Formats: sequence, C-alpha cells, structure tokens
Amino acid sequence: MTFLVFILLLSFLSAESAGSRYPPKSILNPVFGPRQVYGLIDGSVTIKCFYPPTTVNQHDRKYWCRESSRSCVTVVSTNGYTARGYQGRATVTDFPEQGVMLVNISQLTLADQGTYQCGVGINGRGLSYRVSLDISEGPNTLEEAELFYVELQGSVSMSCDFGEDYASSRKYLCKMEKSGCRNIIDTHGNIDLDFQGRVLLSNENTEGAFNIMITQVDWEDAGLYLCGVGFYEEYGETKELDLHVYEGTKVPQGKHTIFGVDGSSATIECHYDPTKNYSLKYLCKWRTAGCARIIDNTGFLPAAYEGRVAMFDNPKNGTLSIVLNQLRSSDEGYYWCMTDDHRERKTSKELKIIEGEPGLTGSKEVQAKVGSRVDLTCSYTCKYYSYEKYWCKWSSDGCTPLTASDQSHPGPDISCDTANKTLILSLDPVTVEDQGWYWCGVRRNGRYGETMAVSVRVDGGKAADISPELLDLEASNAAAPDGAVPQDRANSDAGVQRAAASESSEQSSGSNTLPLVLGPIGAVLLVLATAFAVFKYRQIRRSDLVSVGSYRTNVSMSDFESAKEYGANDNICMKQTQETQLGGDEFVPTTANTESTAETKKAKRGSKEDADLTYSASLLTSSTTTQNPMGDNTAPTAAPPLWGGSV
Repeated sequence: MTFLVFILLLSFLSAESAGSRYPPKSILNPVFGPRQVYGLIDGSVTIKCFYPPTTVNQHDRKYWCRESSRSCVTVVSTNGYTARGYQGRATVTDFPEQGVMLVNISQLTLADQGTYQCGVGINGRGLSYRVSLDISEGPNTLEEAELFYVELQGSVSMSCDFGEDYASSRKYLCKMEKSGCRNIIDTHGNIDLDFQGRVLLSNENTEGAFNIMITQVDWEDAGLYLCGVGFYEEYGETKELDLHVYEGTKVPQGKHTIFGVDGSSATIECHYDPTKNYSLKYLCKWRTAGCARIIDNTGFLPAAYEGRVAMFDNPKNGTLSIVLNQLRSSDEGYYWCMTDDHRERKTSKELKIIEGEPGLTGSKEVQAKVGSRVDLTCSYTCKYYSYEKYWCKWSSDGCTPLTASDQSHPGPDISCDTANKTLILSLDPVTVEDQGWYWCGVRRNGRYGETMAVSVRVDGGKAADISPELLDLEASNAAAPDGAVPQDRANSDAGVQRAAASESSEQSSGSNTLPLVLGPIGAVLLVLATAFAVFKYRQIRRSDLVSVGSYRTNVSMSDFESAKEYGANDNICMKQTQETQLGGDEFVPTTANTESTAETKKAKRGSKEDADLTYSASLLTSSTTTQNPMGDNTAPTAAPPLWGGSV
C-alpha cells in the first residue's frame, strides 16, 4: 500500500513539473502584454499590448480599462472615449498592421496604482490581458521584462547588451522554472536537447552584446526567460525576456526531418508569406557558434557548394525549394530557412544521411572535345516512371531547364528511352560554352524530387576523326543499361545539328559511315588515273615519224621548234614564240625576246646525226625564210620544256 502511494506521489510531482515546464495551451491568451509595469510619481508609463493581426482584430475596438470589484471600467479606447480624471494624460494608439496597441499614461499619482486590462472588442469578453501598475516615489524603478509576441511555429530574435565590461564573459539564455533557471544555450557550447538545432546565440558587433534566435516556436516555449552574462545567481547581470505564443494563420511548414541517401540528393522546402515582398531569402546550416549561409536569392554561393545546390522559388504559393545533391556525411545537420523580415517565421529542418541506392544513375564526370558529340545519360528506377523528368544546366542563379528544340534551331535536346528508362541529353556539336554542371532530376506536382549532377569538361582541341571501331563502341555504349556516357564523339559533318540520339539511330549511322569514307578516296584515285591517261595521250600525239634521206627516226615536234636555234635566224619578219599552258588542252602564244630566252642545255649528238638534223632543218625552213644567210652557229645552252603543265 505504501509503495502504491509513493508511485502516485511521483506521478503527481512529474505532472506538476511538466506542467510548469510546458504551460498548457488553455492558459495562453491571444492578447498579450507586460505582467508588471513600474512608474514614478509625476512620471509616465507606456504599455505595449499585442493581439493577433487578423482582419477582424485590425478593425475592432481597442481599449484600456481598470478592474473593479464588479467589472472593468474603460479608461480610454480607440473610439475616442476617455474617462474623467484621465483626460489629457491617457491615450491609446493602434498599429493594426503590426498587431500592436500602445497605452500611455502621464502625470502619474499613487491613485493610479492598480490592476488594468488591455483588450480588443468589448470589455470582459475574453480578448484581454491583465497588467499590474505599480507606482513608487523613486528614485529608480525596476526594469520591466521585454515582451516578445510570437506566432506558433514562428521564430523570434532577442538581443541583449551588457557593455564592454562583459565582452569576454560567458553569455547565456535560460528559462525560468520552479526549480530555477534551466540553461537553454550558452557560449560554452551547451544546448538544451529540446532546443537542439533551433536555437542560435551569436555575438553582435558591439562588445558585450549578443543575439538569440529561436525557430519553430511551440506552445511549450512560452514563458519568462533570462539572458545574461556570467553565471545565474553567482555573478554577472541578467535581463528578463517574456515570450508569448499565439496561434495565427495556418502556413504549411512541411517536414521537419528530411532523409537523404548518401551520394544522392535531398530537397528542403521553405514556406513564406506570398503576400509580402522579401529582398533576401536564404538557407543556412546551423552550428553551435552560428549559422553558415549556403545559398540565397541574390546569387551568393560558397565555392564548396558549386554544382551541388540550387534554389527554386515559387512566389505563387510561397514555397522556396533548395535542392542539395552529391550528399555526404558532412551534410548531416540542421538547416534554417531565413528571410530579411524579423517578424517572418524562421524554420529549421534536420537532414539525416542514410545508406541506400540512388534512384538516378549515370556517369557523373564527362570529358568532351569541341566539335564532338556527347550524350549525357540518366537512368531512373520504376518508382520515377510517372514523374516528370528533366535536364537543366546549373548556375549560381539556379538551374536552367533544357527542353526539346526544333531542328531549325540547333541546341541541346532531350529524349527519353522508355524501354531502358533512360533520359538522354545530347550535346552535338560540343562548344566551349557547354562546359559546366548539368542536373538530371524528377518532380511531381511542382515539388522537386531526387537529382543527379554531371560535370562536363570541354577540351579546346579539334575533335578526332570517327573510325568504324569508335562507331561500334558508341553504339554499344548507347545500348548499355548502366547509363555509361560515351565520350569524345566526333562527327565528320560540321553542319550536324544538335538532336537527341536514340540507340537505333546511332547504329544506323555507324553502318552508313564506311561508304561515306571510301567514296571520296575512290573519287581521288579516279581523277589521278584520268590525269595520267591524258598526259600519256598528249605525249604520244606530239611525236611523229620523220624521214630525212636514208634515216627514219622519231622526232618530237618540239625539236623542230627548237631547230631554228641551230640554223640561221634569218626570218626578221616573224617573232619567235613559245607555248604556255592556260588549262586543259588550250594554249596561247606569248612573245619571247632573244635576249630573254632561258639558257639551253648543250646538245650532245654524234657528228653524222648532227649533220643530218641540220640539213633536214634547213630544208624545212628554206621555203619560209629568204634573207640573212648569216646565222648564229653557236648551240643553245638550254631547250624550252616539252610540257610544263599539270592536270
């Protein structure tokens, strides 16, 4: 029996401790203000009260009333009413866009001390918060707690400054509970398990000043906190921070824990208010000493994440998708979605890396040459069969989709081999601008799924000629199911357009290449054979049988043209000529002067043969020459060429 009573007491104490540590939602009021306000006689006080900035609340009546034994009597309201005794010294100002109302009371007296309420709507209807006003003669008053009004699952930023005297002291944040002040975070690296990954303490520019940010604020986070330097109740200084949580608009937050396969990718979704304009949106990785920025919408990107991370913004539904691929164990941790709006919710996501097989496979490093053809292959599993597949080229500003292009506009093209479940991106021909990172990915209903990154490096050299062996290798690579990427493909036709190549088209192009290569070679051989035949025919045609006396010999007609140089140069009325080729079988005479005649080689002939040749030449020329019997008996030093042309 005693044992049962002991167990009952333990359960009651545990429940009480839990209740003090985590205030139940029922005690939280949507209107929130300071619990205690301190003022001096003849001084003034300002009370700030918060309320949910809904459309109804923004246009509803705001009031400040004083509690009595039977009701709460209005002191001042936004309808223009001011009670007697407070005229000229009590005002209420509403800021509906911020959900804040300010009450100011001046010329304070001891009679103003009491309990008041700030509220929305009609007095006593529940939308109010109780505030105690304490008046003293001074000279000093106690410091009031700073108020923070935070939407459920939102974020809050709190600053504390204790001066340069505490610049090197321990800084901390703790939460007040019945048992004391529970440490939440400090500069010694201690973090409460309930706040792991969602609280951050960072030093500010001013010495002794620091900032605490909490994300994904829940009901249990409401309460009184102390930020301080030194150690609580030992030495140093503290400041009270009063945190209130309210349930506001329903903004989807997505999963708080994300799983990614080692070597694959993960997508982090951040949600924001699409009705607001933000100049800065970014993702940072949480650490105990700060939050390192990974990527933002201005183009910022650390070199370590080049080709690995991209941001996709959908302002219509207020979703920011950040895709991180090539996952490794060091990527595990907490990531924060941030904006430049201090009132905007800041969410944190935990990324866990697990072992497994990626759903997208293929060669992740490809080497190519300018002018060649490269196919980037991306094989996917059956689970992605109904997903939308895409290729895009990565840059620090995002990932530009590459869609199918018209043949009249050469460019990257995408085709999907549904039989092998392979998505192919063809670069044909490769240019220097094609170097970089390419992503293959899947998505469904606008949500980005798994991705695979491929690095393409382009050599500036001329592409190698295609051989039949390479063509056979390319065809076999295209048919490989493991997604191997054929590299350094060359194309003999410089006018080939960029297009997606399937397996069948590659095989047919390989079989037709041999005739294309042998055809030009045969044509060259045929031209050479024709030129040789023409040459031999012209050589035979220019030779005749000439009979001179008892001698019968073959004498070239060119010898007769040169014979004039052996005989008398007695034809003063004719100009000497030599033949020059124009092309083909056409020749034109060109005038040659005796002084400009080239040196001729010395004729080596026998005495009898020389005499007969001279005699026959004189007989042939005697009918046409009549004067100047005196001739030049000197032999020429060189003879004109028989045929100086070429086919």
